[in-house]
Amino acid sequence: MTANPPKRIAFYAPMKAPDHPVPSGDRAVARLVLRALEALGHEVTVASSLRVFLRKPDDRDAHAGLVAGAQAERARLSADWAAGAPDLWVCYHPYYKSPDLLGPPLCRDFGIPWITVEASLSARRSVGLWAPFQAAARDAVDGAHVNIALTARDALGLHEVAPDARVARLAPFVAAAPFLAVDPRPEPGHLVTVAMMRPGDKLDSYAILAGALAQLPGKDWRLTVVGDGPARAAVQALFAPIADRVTWVGQTDAAGVRQALARGAVYLWPGCGEAFGMAYLEAQAAGLPVVAMQIAGVPEVVADGETGLLTPPQDVGAYAAAIRRILDDTALRTRLAHRARTAVRDGHDLPRAAQRLGQILDHHVWAAGQ
Repeated sequence: MTANPPKRIAFYAPMKAPDHPVPSGDRAVARLVLRALEALGHEVTVASSLRVFLRKPDDRDAHAGLVAGAQAERARLSADWAAGAPDLWVCYHPYYKSPDLLGPPLCRDFGIPWITVEASLSARRSVGLWAPFQAAARDAVDGAHVNIALTARDALGLHEVAPDARVARLAPFVAAAPFLAVDPRPEPGHLVTVAMMRPGDKLDSYAILAGALAQLPGKDWRLTVVGDGPARAAVQALFAPIADRVTWVGQTDAAGVRQALARGAVYLWPGCGEAFGMAYLEAQAAGLPVVAMQIAGVPEVVADGETGLLTPPQDVGAYAAAIRRILDDTALRTRLAHRARTAVRDGHDLPRAAQRLGQILDHHVWAAGQ
């Protein structure tokens, strides 16, 4: 609980609102940030479900529609706030494709502070119609009382593009209690993957995983895949040579994910383009060591040789060798599994994150307003 009295907080996630019907890591983290704010005793309201996402920098019709939609939503919120504005605006994950077109203008009009969580800036992306969206994301970062970065990589990116921006670190976190409450029942050779199936980085990771497992024909292993999506057919085609060893669970609820993880011995996911990967934290909380690549934000949540094994990016042979190593060495697997669970419980659980978030708000927002 924060030392300050409860505040009224308006929460907004332009990329994907917490109540969006399609599950994703982005939605999951947005929900966790919201829960952490609520755990501090604040009254948190999702200010808007308006989705701002410009997929292509040359789509003028889409850009015009998004700008018009934001203008209308600002007018609606301005009317709602006439009777009393919130004490703080929190925006989760603004970036060049999905900036916050609502918060900064409204906050300036009403004289209230705003912060960002997991904001991202990239000077290389200021092309076409992404340029004004990047400028809006930069404006949000520059004017924020604080920008909360969940990874060192994100913090560095903010400092490089916006050197005067105020940045604070909050370790990636997960609601670990439901996973910690289940006793692991690892089945020998049982490998588990939990991931959506869509083109791009996810499909690239599936391709590396399938290629690596194909190099282990003599090993006693089987793979359970939890997840679904528009690229399901493409994913299953990748695993055709080893289809007899793969069980496709499809999309399931949180309890189904926990049950699958509880029976697993090792969690596999290469991690192409992962900001950090919520599923890694959930798997480790469930007592599974991880085999992933040392890429993007993955090292923020998987410690090589401590909670899992990390291999060079895009090296399918090295990834296969790491899987072989952890299957062959039961003592190693057991040690990594124990440390993985402890690491999430002690450093990446929701209550600890809420405590750190409260400290950040006390220092950068509430104290600044006194």
